[in-house]
Amino acid sequence: MKLYYFSEMPHHEYLDAEGDKYPALRLAFPNTHFSADAAHRNYRRYLDEYEFADEAGFDGLMINEHHSTPSCVNVSVNMAAGILARTTKRAKILLLGNILPIQENPVHVAEQIAMADLISGGRVLSGFVRGVGVETWWANSNPVHNRERFEECHDLIIKCWTTPGPFRWEGQHYHFRHVNPWCLPLQKPHPPIWVPGTASPETAVWAGRMGYTYVPFLVSFEVARELFDYYRQGAAQVGRPVTDDNLGFLICAVTADTRAKALEAGRHFVWRMGPTLRGPVEYFSPVGMRSRAASQFALKARSVPLSKMSYEELVENYYIVADTPEEVIERFARVKKELGIGHLLLEAQESRMDHATTMRSIELMGKTVIPAVARM
Repeated sequence: MKLYYFSEMPHHEYLDAEGDKYPALRLAFPNTHFSADAAHRNYRRYLDEYEFADEAGFDGLMINEHHSTPSCVNVSVNMAAGILARTTKRAKILLLGNILPIQENPVHVAEQIAMADLISGGRVLSGFVRGVGVETWWANSNPVHNRERFEECHDLIIKCWTTPGPFRWEGQHYHFRHVNPWCLPLQKPHPPIWVPGTASPETAVWAGRMGYTYVPFLVSFEVARELFDYYRQGAAQVGRPVTDDNLGFLICAVTADTRAKALEAGRHFVWRMGPTLRGPVEYFSPVGMRSRAASQFALKARSVPLSKMSYEELVENYYIVADTPEEVIERFARVKKELGIGHLLLEAQESRMDHATTMRSIELMGKTVIPAVARM
């Protein structure tokens, strides 16, 4: 099993009492609480941690993007990929990923990913996501067209990478008279494609049909297994075999020299589970963005919202792993046994977890956890 390091690059320098005054941290929390000086320090710190994770032996470095929220100020996954492509040496660079439905120029996205792949020497894993509702609001995009735009944007990007130009594209949502990108990926026919999910059976089935690596985020084992079953249904429709390399899973994880220190550090992930997800339901799931089946599945998948769980419950149910390296190995082995995955993605820094704690966790992962997990 392979391990991936991930940070949302949060900006949590304000007082929590200020955030509590607003209905949501995403979209509604005023950017007057943003500190450019703190962000300058944070970006350099986060990149240092990613580079150290590469040196420590993580198989991959995961990056994402969000908008109008202090929970993630990585606002361009492709820009971050380009930086890490130059400053890291060996780990895969997992973009998870580009929010396709809000893109206005898929050709430009294809060029940006290709450039990162070239700089990195062919280390990019290109994740495509539908995004949460917040991104639809941010981009002023019609949520009813979210899935249609996702699939058409995907199709045009793949064609940019695999079909010699120039050619014309006349689709339902995208129209280009002249497509001829002069920046193509090093990996052929294109970088591997990954797709995340939390509550959409349709996305899991689609990913299975396409043969892409599929990764549920912060769901229970039961929900992950059900999503993997949908994935296998899609794969079966086109006769594709499914191996553990097709399946991944994301949790929050930190380790330290003692269990007490690890549990203290792990409490920072509660901010990720609670305040950053607080807000009107339409912020996260605008009307028309999900099908009826997906809406029903989402209610079942989040029958108990993460924000309603205690820290102890989050740890007990494997949303958060926080322990000594030896115990972390045991818990990762349990995840592997329960789900049969080949990739475990670790949200390994969050909220106000300090730099020293993060670096020590990365160091211990590299010395003890990564070698053990590689043998699973």
